[in-house]
Amino acid sequence: MSESETGEHASQRTGDQHECQRCARKQGLVGKYDIWLCRQCFREIAPKMGFKKYR
Repeated sequence: MSESETGEHASQRTGDQHECQRCARKQGLVGKYDIWLCRQCFREIAPKMGFKKYR
């Protein structure tokens, strides 16, 4: 079934609704390693978490 047939998004069907832990934004999430931060918040605190930018 597609979204047009059911009328709901996949996240609503599966119950997986995540949001940023800092600002509660639901779009642009970094979910790898179960971080669950939006990309803007991730860029702000990534160096403190030990991530390095290589480019």
